[in-house]
Amino acid sequence: MKLMIKNMVCPRCITSVERLLHDHNINTTAVRLGEVEFSNEPGKEQLDRFAEALGKMGFELLDDQKKQLIDRLKTLLLQEVQKGSIEEHFSLSKFLSGAIHKDYSNLSRLFSEVEGITLEQYFILQKIEKAKEWLTYGELTLSEIAWKLGYSSTQHLSSQFKKMTGMTPSQFKNLGSPLRKSLDDLV
Repeated sequence: MKLMIKNMVCPRCITSVERLLHDHNINTTAVRLGEVEFSNEPGKEQLDRFAEALGKMGFELLDDQKKQLIDRLKTLLLQEVQKGSIEEHFSLSKFLSGAIHKDYSNLSRLFSEVEGITLEQYFILQKIEKAKEWLTYGELTLSEIAWKLGYSSTQHLSSQFKKMTGMTPSQFKNLGSPLRKSLDDLV
């Protein structure tokens, strides 16, 4: 049995879910970003308690196929941004349709219906949040950040950054980290 879990976005999330599973005496064969495979199917009451505990930690069991697909799309995009080396001519449609093995136009339409924004907008939001993170650390130049996020130029990144945040990267850097958002809060 496999369950999908929303908001698992990093290795610490995996560790937290593993701890919850252990606390609820639920045996698993694998815990990965966004999913848990069980060696023995837990009982309904045990699963309900686990789901409640997940909710208290900001996670959510996904039981709907559409929700699972949306969460898988988000996880793939988040992983792509977090690895910090997006190719300049990265094709969102080829990447997602290849990973999910479904037609991109159907994926895009479903995502827009459920989330209220396009896949492209969501991907840009993720990239802008990564840019904010790197700007806060001050270890990379704007040019390096643009290159790592697959932008053709610093001007392109600056333009999208201003469109999404209302300020330039320099203005953001001067204001600092209070303006960053949790990745869970992007959509």
